[in-house]
Amino acid sequence: MEKKRLLFIDLLRGWALLVMIEVHVFNAMLQPTIRASGWWSILNFINGLVAPSFLFISGFAFMIASQRKLNDFKKFKFDFWRQIGRIFLIWGVGYSLHIPFLSLQKIKAEATPELMRQFYAVDVLQCIVFGLLMMFLLRLIIKKEKIYNIIISSLAFVFAGVAPFVDKIDFTQWMPLPIADYFNSVHGSLFPLFPWLGFMLAGGVMSSIYMKVKNENREEKFLKKYLWGGVAATVIGIVVLTIDPIPNLKPHPSFFLERLGIVVLLLIGLRYYEKWRNTHKSFVLDVGRESLLVYWLHLQVIYRKIWNGRSLEEIINNHLNVLEAFSATILLAILMIVTAIIWGKFKKIFKKEAQVVVVSTVLIVILWLLVK
Repeated sequence: MEKKRLLFIDLLRGWALLVMIEVHVFNAMLQPTIRASGWWSILNFINGLVAPSFLFISGFAFMIASQRKLNDFKKFKFDFWRQIGRIFLIWGVGYSLHIPFLSLQKIKAEATPELMRQFYAVDVLQCIVFGLLMMFLLRLIIKKEKIYNIIISSLAFVFAGVAPFVDKIDFTQWMPLPIADYFNSVHGSLFPLFPWLGFMLAGGVMSSIYMKVKNENREEKFLKKYLWGGVAATVIGIVVLTIDPIPNLKPHPSFFLERLGIVVLLLIGLRYYEKWRNTHKSFVLDVGRESLLVYWLHLQVIYRKIWNGRSLEEIINNHLNVLEAFSATILLAILMIVTAIIWGKFKKIFKKEAQVVVVSTVLIVILWLLVK
């Protein structure tokens, strides 16, 4: 399995996570006045590619995994239940990042409406979980791959195209806040399904087509075709956003098209890079392979109140200059890289023990939450 792994997927996911660390460090620690500098808008645009890349590659990777194990999935074998377990693990990790207290009793007694609003807000992991469930269930129901791809493609355009129309609707009029938060950002969700799920579904479709042409030895034609497609999507998105100021709103389809085009170009560029360098070992690959751990852990270090009852964000309180923020980013990135390497090697050498560690950790956290 390891030698069949498509390394450019891990490269894009790894780079997305490393840039994500910079995004969170700079947002939490950099002096606000520095953001008025001319270079900040460029950095901010680059940072804005992290979420689309992460979502796109999640859909891309899932499709490959599901194709390899589709027969076992349909027969409800072990891989089916492991996939379900992984999806709910990601879902739990997503909500754990915003949980106000690691105590159910304390949440009931002390959690303010604002803290609960933050807890219910949909972040990128919850968006990914919804996408995984949708793609997974449709994969089990729809037998013909061509029909499956058409449906997933259509849904991608729906989530991107309908976004402007649902962006300002307060869905709590008809449903509870935890569900309403999945539709738009009215109550603080950072990555609601509209339009962000479109990136993940687009990644799934591209992945399905890529695997087909790869098996038919037509990969080079595919890469060139999608390279020009990525350029076209990017140019069209930029032109529309430049001419018309209204579409600068994130839910607008032009915003989606521009970012999607750039992400496709990044993926194809990394595929060419992988072939050129014959990349097999890299700290970026290590980070990409342990993406969930790195994602969760770096956010805990920055935002969790584990430093004498305070978070690093509260301690530093946006007082760092550019050099200091950059140094903090490098230090945290090194910590995440080392952690990813160690955990990756541990999983490889002690596969069963690693599974026990994960399951035990989840059970302990749940038990602690219930009885504390």
